[in-house]
Amino acid sequence: MSIVMTTLQLSSSALQPSLPLSAFLITISQVNVMSSFAVPFEEDERDPNVWFVDHNYIDDFYRLCRKVNARERIVGWYSTGPKIKVTDIAINELFKRFVPDPAFVIVEVNSPDDVDIPTKAYASVEVLKDDGSPKISEFMHLQCEIGAAEAEEIGVEHLLRDVKDVNITSLSQQVTEKIFSLRALQLRLVEAHEYLKDVIAHKLPINHEITQLLQDVFNLLPNLDIDAIIRAFTLQTNDMMLVVYVTSVVRSVLALHALINNKVSLREAEAKAEEEQRAKEDEKKAEAAGGGKKKEEEEQKSKK
Repeated sequence: MSIVMTTLQLSSSALQPSLPLSAFLITISQVNVMSSFAVPFEEDERDPNVWFVDHNYIDDFYRLCRKVNARERIVGWYSTGPKIKVTDIAINELFKRFVPDPAFVIVEVNSPDDVDIPTKAYASVEVLKDDGSPKISEFMHLQCEIGAAEAEEIGVEHLLRDVKDVNITSLSQQVTEKIFSLRALQLRLVEAHEYLKDVIAHKLPINHEITQLLQDVFNLLPNLDIDAIIRAFTLQTNDMMLVVYVTSVVRSVLALHALINNKVSLREAEAKAEEEQRAKEDEKKAEAAGGGKKKEEEEQKSKK
């Protein structure tokens, strides 16, 4: 949330300073990034090797954050990317004065992808080349996920009560989640295919860990040429579809029963309201008739 707010403030600012990176704060009791703060940053558009990070600002702001929560520590920094730049390795070396192994995260705030999370995490490692050249620092990809604390989840659920579409059933939600999962799997397969094509074309060096993981993927695929496995998959699929069908029928019957009960209660309420209205009208007529008789009697008495 703080990342999005920082980006929105930057886009709405009249000066629009160059501020593509920020520092992460962490609570020691958990390995979760809980907050972040923006860091002033400038770079030369013509020469990417010329850049400036205000590390004094980081020291001052970090000191203020420690006064609020003494358990917070700087664990890394993030950039709005959207890709790794030439200066990121040098900036990562600068952050090593605050933490020995800083984490680098690329956050795409305006990501067009609605399937995958808009974050990619990296850590710098020293790589030794085969030709005997000196070691160089490179970014190694890390797994990351976006979550929320329990208090934040409860607050979001309370806010979504009024805007949540009650017509969406749990079954449709599950189908939607499966569709998004298949889209994400397709993106991963396309990415792996592009990587293998680049390796075959000698555009990228071969990585034995990646090839071993891909080999494990192919080894774990079921053999669909065996009749017993095909029959087991068919039985399991039929059982699952039977459960879905029965639950859908039961839900439809319950919804129809509730609709009928609602209509019956509405008709009873309308009939009761009509009876009350008629009783009120009869009372008014009786009062009007009684008042007329009293006036006639008074007039007769006055005449006498």
